[in-house]
Formats: sequence, structure tokens, C-alpha cells
Amino acid sequence: MKQVTTRAEVPQEHRWSIEDLFADTAAWNKEYEEVKGSLAKLEPFHGKLNNAETIKQCFVLEDDISLHTERLYVYAHMKHHEDMADPAYQALSEKATKLSVEVSEALSFITPEVLALSEDKLQQLIADPALAAYKRTLEEMLRQKAHILSKQEEALLAQVGNLSQAPSNIFAMLNNADMKFPKVKDENGEEVELTHGRYIQFLESRDRRVRQSAFEAMYGTYRKQKNTIGATLSANITKNLFYAKARKYPSALEMSLFSDNISKEVYTNLIDTIHESLPILHRYLELRKKLLKVDELHMYDLFAPLVEEFKMDITYEQAKQMVEDSLEPLGEEYGKALHQGLDGGWIDVYENEGKRSGAYSWGAYGTHPYVLLNHKDNLNSMFTLAHEMGHALHSFYSDANQDYRNAQYPIFLAEVASTLNEALLMDYMLKKTTDPKAKLYLLTYYADQFRTTVFRQTMFAEFEKITHEKAEQGESLTPQDFSKVYYDLNKEYHGPGMAVDQDIEMEWARIPHFYNSFYVYKYATGFSAATSFAKQILEEGQPAVDRYLGFLKSGGSDYPINILKRAGVDMSTPEPIKQAMSVFKDLVEQMEELTKSM
Repeated sequence: MKQVTTRAEVPQEHRWSIEDLFADTAAWNKEYEEVKGSLAKLEPFHGKLNNAETIKQCFVLEDDISLHTERLYVYAHMKHHEDMADPAYQALSEKATKLSVEVSEALSFITPEVLALSEDKLQQLIADPALAAYKRTLEEMLRQKAHILSKQEEALLAQVGNLSQAPSNIFAMLNNADMKFPKVKDENGEEVELTHGRYIQFLESRDRRVRQSAFEAMYGTYRKQKNTIGATLSANITKNLFYAKARKYPSALEMSLFSDNISKEVYTNLIDTIHESLPILHRYLELRKKLLKVDELHMYDLFAPLVEEFKMDITYEQAKQMVEDSLEPLGEEYGKALHQGLDGGWIDVYENEGKRSGAYSWGAYGTHPYVLLNHKDNLNSMFTLAHEMGHALHSFYSDANQDYRNAQYPIFLAEVASTLNEALLMDYMLKKTTDPKAKLYLLTYYADQFRTTVFRQTMFAEFEKITHEKAEQGESLTPQDFSKVYYDLNKEYHGPGMAVDQDIEMEWARIPHFYNSFYVYKYATGFSAATSFAKQILEEGQPAVDRYLGFLKSGGSDYPINILKRAGVDMSTPEPIKQAMSVFKDLVEQMEELTKSM
């Protein structure tokens, strides 16, 4: 096997131009000292935030400190990610983290002090032309005012904060450190220890015995811990109910949707529309059964490869070209910015010794975005490039068109641009591919994204909704209750043609997202919004492109539902989810046609 290169050996054209942020550590240290020094300038504002002029001056200073802290933080961590073993940048990233905490504490007086003003006073400030640039900040403070408690109560809730982390921390320790899984015999009959990381590899095995053994070993292990994990999940739900009640929200679900100003209907629409579309999923599962040539499709067959050995070798240069070609429907303006990103020092391409694994897009306001990759010459890596460049271009447009305060877009919108790029790349490849085997491989790849990102995450979201509602109605939540709700949902989602193994009833016990409650639905809505955008762009052309670019340029300047609605995707209705489902239906029909001729 080829040895992994050291950082020093990586050629310049495959590195990101991190010097665009800071020329060197000396420049970083200079700015660090400046930020430290500027914290003292906050002192005169304490207890004085009661008129437009003072509030404006304070906000301007807050933005200045925050922006420079962000730049310091991003640079230090990105340098650390280039080689995690390098002690100099390990120390720099720790220094940046400590500064970030210090800055947060220094700025923490601003919001409570402004919120202490009367509602009338806040309304006056919102209408004041001197504060026009901060109108959205003040409106958001006014919206939150109803859920902010007295000083003493807030102090008490802050103290409970550490306590509220307990369910999540206990689950993480149990799940990641203490749980030991048995050994599973692999394809060669060798005993291999089952781990979280290897589980999916086993489920993707062509050998059905391996898949079944791993599945049974995984859930057999969780079953032994069901009482402890049931207690931690139940405690997490109790914690959510406590906060919802303390902060005067009608329910835990509405509390979690409040920060993005999203109505409960967006959540329930998603679940209802997906229920209507379950017959299409059942058709896909029927097809899966046929292609795998099995009498019964089991839960451990869902990740098994459907196409005989198939590999696509795609070099990084080819991947770049294909991503550019596939995103041509987004027009010349987007194409120019994309080309600038692909060739302008935004990307750190290949793995090197000590480099952080995975991929991400990141950066600081005022400088171009950056993308970290660990590129391999395969299909997956090409999709990762398209995905991360979607994030990068979203940030690029947002930063160019919004001031610092309004540039940061929320998580609800974050996956739309990245997933849209993948959808357009997939459409391009399907139109170009003539080999039936390659086509089936691509269709399966895409159909499984719908299955795991839309259907599966919606099922998770429904599980959270049901269990929280039971708790709110005073019903008990034993491990048996969790298992029953979870098993019934699996039966409903996977349909009558599927052998829903009893062991799947324990899957709730291994999902870490359930400790970050009501979060997973954003995967499904983001994917649906992106699919809807892609469909409109491919069918309408320029008018849809213009709306989409408007979405990218909006950053976080309004609530996510409003930003999407202006761009032609109204998530307060079932329409975008229905559009995504029509794309999924089309994929299944293409697969059905293909398999007839194979």
C-alpha cells in the first residue's frame, strides 16, 4: 500500500491558501492581542444599554470583536486540521478556543440587558432609523422576550445547564466507551470484533450470513442494556418537558422549532406527506428483494449492494470537470464563482499524515470559504466535492451580499445548497450513462439517499414526536414502550412486503440524535427543499436559477421559511416534499424498467 505523504510533501496546488486568512503565526498573534485588548472597551456599556445611540455603538463593537475572534478561531483550527500531530498548532487551536469562551462571557451581558427593557421601548428601538442595520437582531430579541425569565430564574436555569447534559453524556459514555460487541465471522470465516464503525461495513457485505450475524449481534448487545438506555432516553425527554414548561412553550416540539421561527405544521406536514408516499418506498423495497434474489427481504438486507462488483475510477481532475459540467444549469454567474473556488486555493485536496478525516466547508467572514477533503478517486469522493462546494458557494454568496450579522445561515438551510449540487450531479450522470450496470448502480445510490435521508429520518422524527407526546400526557416510557413504538413505525414504513425482524425494535437505543431532540427532521426537509429546487431549475431554467441565487445571497437575513418561500420552495406546505417524492418515484420506475432488460 502506498505510504501516506507528510504535510511538507503536499504540493502547493493541492493545498488551501490559508495565508489568505493570516500571512503567518506572527500576524495571528498580533490580531489575538488586539482582540484581547478590545474586551476592555465593553466595560463602559455595562448598565447603559437603554438608548439607541449607546446600543448601536455596543453592537458595532460586538460585531468587530466577534468577527476577529472568528477569524482567529477558524485559522488556528484549520492549521491544526492540516496535521493534528503538530504541537504548535495544537496549542494555537487551544489558545483560540479559550479566547472564544472568554469573548462569549464578555459579550454575554448584552442580550439580557436589552431584553430587560419594556416591550414599548423595544418597539421604539426597532423603529429607530439609527438602528436600521440591527432591526432583525432587535426583532428577534423581542420575539424571545416572552420566553426569557427573571434574572434570578435565568441564573437558576443556567445552573441546571450542566445537569441537563447528563442524559446525553451518560448515553455517550455507555455507547462509545463501555459497550463491547461480540465477534462476527466475516466473509472468509475469520472472527472480527463488531464495532460501530464496522457495523455498516458488515451490513454492506455481499454475504447474507455476515449481514444477519452483525445485525443480531448489534441488537442483542443493546437489548442487554435496554433498561439503562431506556432510563437515559426517558430522562432526556423529561429534561425537554422541564425546559418547555419553565420557558412557557406549549410543548417540547414547539420549543425546539422556536429558534428558527418554524411552525409545528412544517414538522407534521413532513410526516403526513411521507406517509402518503410510503407505497413508493414499498415498491423500491420490492425491487430490492427481486434484485437480491431473496424470498424475504429482511432489515439486514437494506444496505446490501444491488449491483455485482462495480467500481468507478474518477481522478480529482475528472471529478472537478464533471462537477463543473453538471452545475452548468445554475448559469454563468454561479459557474464563474465555482471555477474560482475549484482553482483559487479554497480546497485542501488529499489525505496526508495527521490530517483530520472526513470533509467540511468552513471559513471566516471577509475571506473566501475553505473546503477540506480527503479525496479518493471514486464516485463517493466526487459527490463529496460537489456537496462541500455547495456549502462553500452558499457562504461565498451570503458573505458577499450580507453584512456580518446577517450572513450566517441557520442549520435548517445549511444542507439545501450542498444537496442541490449532488442532485444536479446525479441528474447529469444519469443522462450521460449508457451502460445499464452503471446506470443501475447510480439509481440505487440515489434511491438509497432518499430512503435513508428522507424516509428514515422522518421515521426518527415521528418516533420523537410520539414519545414526547406520551410523556406530555403523563404516560410511562419504559424500554418496552420505546420498543413497541419503534417496531410499529418500522412495520408501517417498510410495508407488508418486508420481513421486519423483531430485533429492530432495539434500534432506538443506538441513535445518538435522539439526545439532540427534534433535530433529524431538518435532514429530510433540507433534502426535500434541495430536490424541489433541482426539479424547478431543470424544468424552468433561468427564472428558477435567479430565485435560487436569491436564496444563496440571503444568508441568514430572514427566517429560513421566508427565505425559501421567496426562492420558490414553500416548506409551510407539503408541495416541496411531494416534488421530492415525484423524483423518487421516477427513480424507482427507471430501475423497474432497467431490471426488465437485465
